[in-house]
Parts: sequence; structure tokens; C-alpha cells
Amino acid sequence: MLIVGLGNPGPEHARNRHNAGFRALDVFAQAHGFHFRRIQHQALLAEGRMAGQRVILAKPQTFMNLSGRAVRPLVSAYRVPLHRLLVVYDDMDLPLGAIRLRPRGSPGGHNGMKSIVQALGTTEFPRLRIGIGRPPGAMDPADYVLQDFRPDEEEILEGVLHRAAQAIQTFIEEGLEAAMNRHNAQPAIRPAGKTGE
Repeated sequence: MLIVGLGNPGPEHARNRHNAGFRALDVFAQAHGFHFRRIQHQALLAEGRMAGQRVILAKPQTFMNLSGRAVRPLVSAYRVPLHRLLVVYDDMDLPLGAIRLRPRGSPGGHNGMKSIVQALGTTEFPRLRIGIGRPPGAMDPADYVLQDFRPDEEEILEGVLHRAAQAIQTFIEEGLEAAMNRHNAQPAIRPAGKTGE
């Protein structure tokens, strides 16, 4: 199985909203003893075994907009059927605190996903979206995703990343349908001080 987290390489981007995919893989790797140690096909890789199968974690180092240049060669090199590929990425169309698994779908406005869809020639592969919310006011979305999470957002994100890591584990061990049933049903976490009104 190939689990791909999307983000931009380099310490200056490490805590950007756009790097939620990288960070979810980091949480999963730490929980399960995976170690990112080598570069192959323009991606930083970690490898291990879970549920009796080989699992490869990949963080493309191409920068977000060219993510497909890493994903397609990895899919080919490891002969990964597309239903055993999971792409994990940030999504402005979901509120901060929400995660959603889907078996397929358009890339929307996400340039990393557009690159992967173009490279693979299909939208038929599973994905795990991590909500980051919409930019405030008239802020350019491109500027918003390259900002770091605010401290109050980081508090929410910590729990969300652990839930995303649990969703990845369920996907690997039990399959996409079980992961969707279990993890899509969880409500979004509301920021402190907000009500449900």
C-alpha cells in the first residue's frame, strides 16, 4: 500500500496549512515505528509492514504543484493498484477540525491533487482530506495555505492529525469502506469559544 502525504519541503513550510498532509504522515509514522530515511522518485520514503502487508509512506519533495511527478513513478515502481493508494492533503472546503475519506473525486482547486490526477490520468483513487477552513475576508487562497497555523488552530490540529493517522491505520488494516464508516462520522471540532449556533 502507498500512503502519500502532500506538502512543500523545507523548514520554512513545515507548519504551513498546506503541509497538513506531511504532518499527518509524520504522526502516523511516529505511532507505528516508520522512519523517513531515503529519497526515491523525488519523494522522501518510509517503509514498514502492517496487517501482513508492505506499507510505503511518501512525502513528495517536488513542491506541491508538481506532486504528480513523484506519485506516478512510485505507483509504477511499486506496482500499487490505485485502490491501494491513499493521498492525504489539506482542503479549504472543509472546516478546521474535519477530515473526510472518499474513494474518488475531482481535485477541486487543490494544485497538488490536480498534478496527481493529471499524472495518473484518473480521479479514481482514495483520498483523505484534512480541513483547514477558508481564508478570511479577501485574502488570496494562495497566501492563506502558505501561512502557518495560528496557535489556537494548532491546538485543534493536533487532535485532527491523530484522527487522520487513525483513519490511515483503518484504511490499511480494514479497507476504505471501514475507514469511511468509522472516521467520516466524527464531527468537526469547534474552536474554543465558538457555539453551535
